Amino acid sequence: MKITLLDYGAGNVRSVVNAIEKLGAQIKPVTRAADILNAEKLLFPGVGNYQSMIQILNEKKYIQPLREYLQADQPFFGICLGMQALFEGSEEDFSGRESVGVFKGRVKRFKTDLAVPHIGWNGINLKKESPVFDGIDPDSKFYFVHSYHIVPEDESVILTTTDYDYEFASSVQKGNVIGTQFHPEKSGSVGIKLLENFIYTTDLKPRKQIDIKGKGLSKRIIACLDVRANDQGDLVVTKGDQYDVREKGDVRNLGRPVELAKRYYEEGADEITFLNITGFRDFPLKDMPMIKVLEQTSRNVFVPLTIGGGIRDYTDSNHVTYSSLEVAAQYFRSGADKISIGSDAVMIAMEYLKTGKKTGKSAIEQISRVYGAQAVVISVDPKRVYVASPDHARDHHVIPTQFPGPDNEQFCWYQCTVQGGRKAMDLDAVALAKACQDLGAGEILLNCIDKDGTNSGFDLELINSVKNAVSIPVIASSGAGCEAHFCEVFTKTGAEAALAAGIFHRRQVPIENVKAYLDRENIEIRGVK
Repeated sequence: MKITLLDYGAGNVRSVVNAIEKLGAQIKPVTRAADILNAEKLLFPGVGNYQSMIQILNEKKYIQPLREYLQADQPFFGICLGMQALFEGSEEDFSGRESVGVFKGRVKRFKTDLAVPHIGWNGINLKKESPVFDGIDPDSKFYFVHSYHIVPEDESVILTTTDYDYEFASSVQKGNVIGTQFHPEKSGSVGIKLLENFIYTTDLKPRKQIDIKGKGLSKRIIACLDVRANDQGDLVVTKGDQYDVREKGDVRNLGRPVELAKRYYEEGADEITFLNITGFRDFPLKDMPMIKVLEQTSRNVFVPLTIGGGIRDYTDSNHVTYSSLEVAAQYFRSGADKISIGSDAVMIAMEYLKTGKKTGKSAIEQISRVYGAQAVVISVDPKRVYVASPDHARDHHVIPTQFPGPDNEQFCWYQCTVQGGRKAMDLDAVALAKACQDLGAGEILLNCIDKDGTNSGFDLELINSVKNAVSIPVIASSGAGCEAHFCEVFTKTGAEAALAAGIFHRRQVPIENVKAYLDRENIEIRGVK
């Protein structure tokens, strides 16, 4: 079977290609408009910003052939923006350009008190019996990452709905034309099965109306791999003790990144994060080892991959300047779904808070504008600063603490650091998170230097102070030492996800055990039989 792939040049399509090839099908890329009309089956994975997508489709003159192909009821599968393009327009698009518009309705931003973007594994409510869902358990969960959702005028096209504060259409089907808001290529084995059904089923048309209720949104368990070169020049996964990665003089070696990532995928990790802390992060476009790690990992790991480290503007030794957008694009094309910005985010936020103006040129703004807010994660490395009273730190977000300081101080604030925790800045974690959200970031990865490597549990006071200040998802990190710590962070804070590293690497607390524990405590998760 030959699948024609409409890749308009934005985001991670490598995982889609890997999934299709893993299923034994061949990929034929669209290089001209005629390729669309000649396709046996057309797959359109859209990633990022709707306005950017529509602009590119118009520039390439793909709108009309797409419309003709769809109106002829040829087999089509649109993913995320690829589905949204089927409708007449989006609140995300202010250009007035023509959309494909074969379905009546528009794309609208979530209006909810829950975090936006909607990021994570959520269930589906089946409205039609469709061949694409044959062999898939109705309780299965799929991976969503979006701020906008479709609102069809004709409800008969709705294939599934999903609950996120309210019920929204999460996939559509009319005849052989199918679209999903979720990403099957990032939804593990059930997503691969759905793609297999699309590829190898001759008659894709739905059979009858049904109404089967699925499960709700899961809390996510994320495995983090700190990757750096050891003294012999090999890439290894390491783990710091309050950010110190050396043990008896040598870099602590806990395994190879590609092998560990595959293990965590098989053990049920909901996402995998690579943090590139090696020395050659100063030259990200020449950073071939991490590019290879992403490429190799995405061949067998079908959950979201995040990459952090070195994503910024820089000038190389030949005086050639690269933008953060170009650097991020290289990672996306190599298999990353999200990029994480750490130290540079502190500098960007401080400049923004000083001027009160958005330049449109910062890494956060550029990447968010092209790839969407959901593609930008801000990694925060704060540490506690104790004060006797809020008056002693008027310019910062001071909170009362249940854990007094060395001189019995009853208050603290969380100071941002850069350079791997080595340099403290005059900025607190709450101000950083709010500024980065304003600039277009879609998620906060909240570390804690005081808790790193202690196995004493997450810093709940830090997590609550940041989570209460922003409307984007928050990932809790640093300090997990047992299954109960994950339960505690999900029941005592609003964090959408929890991340760990060392306890997973050493198998002190396997991911399966964490999920089994959470399931027994009635916390919604993915993957427990």
